[in-house]
Amino acid sequence: MPVKNDWLNTFPELKKNQDNAWHTSADKAMRMQVKRGSVLFRDGDACNGYVLVVNGAIRVQKIDPQGHEIVLYRVEEGQSCMLTTTCLLAKQNYPAEGVAETDVDLVLLPLDAFDSALSKSPGFRHFVMANIGHRISDLMLLLEDVAFGRKDVRLAGFLLKSAARNGDVLELTHRQLAVELGTAREVVSRLIKDFERKGLVSLGRNRITILRIDLIRKIADRDKDS
Repeated sequence: MPVKNDWLNTFPELKKNQDNAWHTSADKAMRMQVKRGSVLFRDGDACNGYVLVVNGAIRVQKIDPQGHEIVLYRVEEGQSCMLTTTCLLAKQNYPAEGVAETDVDLVLLPLDAFDSALSKSPGFRHFVMANIGHRISDLMLLLEDVAFGRKDVRLAGFLLKSAARNGDVLELTHRQLAVELGTAREVVSRLIKDFERKGLVSLGRNRITILRIDLIRKIADRDKDS
């Protein structure tokens, strides 16, 4: 059944949209609570609605036949899922999977409501296309990083971002790092061990403690200086 539209507070652009067609569609939105670790969609699944994250984070990742993973992007508070959007537009199944990285509060706009708003509401259409544009830019940076970036620089950059979000003690396995960086676990293990030998980090069981964030920052900045 339809829910109250208080979730629009998380999406200012949609909240201020006065198109009648958009409000008619928004009234059909379904509020959902998803537990951490839940798989929201798998490679090959049909796409049945437009996803808007009110709170939490969804990790969108691709897994090859050999089981290697790479994180494509995350959908966080106030964002929509680009992969879901493109699948809806192209009437295709998902080519990757989405996993709740935290407990997630989301809104699902059913397919018919999405199609109606997209065709009749210029404001909603602008919101959808703008989000696709932003996400494509992120994916281009990821492709450039995976194809051309030095792995020690990428590791340092990831550690900096993680420390900024979570503090100096990071709960991470080598496999999780490999997924984040799009490389083999053995490569990550070698790199992080090298960081430990240099006194940049301390390693524990599924834990990385940042010791010299200043030196890690210097490594991360190398590509800017080259």
